[in-house]
Amino acid sequence: MSEVKQQVLKELRKIEKEENVRILYACESGSRAWGFPSKDSDYDVRFLYVRPMDWYLSIFEKRDVIERPISDMLDINGWDLRKALNLFRKSNPPLLEWLQSPIVYMENHSIAEQIRGISHFTFSPKSCMFHYLHMAKGNYREYLQGDQVKIKKYFTFSARFWHASGSRSTIPCHL
Repeated sequence: MSEVKQQVLKELRKIEKEENVRILYACESGSRAWGFPSKDSDYDVRFLYVRPMDWYLSIFEKRDVIERPISDMLDINGWDLRKALNLFRKSNPPLLEWLQSPIVYMENHSIAEQIRGISHFTFSPKSCMFHYLHMAKGNYREYLQGDQVKIKKYFTFSARFWHASGSRSTIPCHL
């Protein structure tokens, strides 16, 4: 097991203890998952989790994400399973990307496999296209108008748009 994977798993176990959650699935997202990390790329770890049943029985809305500040090149964030399932029914592109990541750090339960198995029922190319179009507009305003532009910004949009077209379940990004 690589040193980075050991560090990721250590941080995920720490989150489980500190937050009183059970992590069901954890993967790499972003440039490393797409196969084109740059020298300064961090590790974008994303995960799905559940809390004890009492947490769900409250009449009050509670925070349904766990976010950690970037530390030691690790950017770790997760969604509660209920949040993820609500976004799943809306064909949420980031969640769909996570579930197709070629780099899986943890998959202790079959929930990710079950969601993948029914994703064709909720997948909407139109919804994904609007999501990536919104991202492209933001990238254009923020990154693509200077004298020097990272090719990664162009490639990220192209790869994600290709994925949203429904051509395949994963993007062929092996540079």
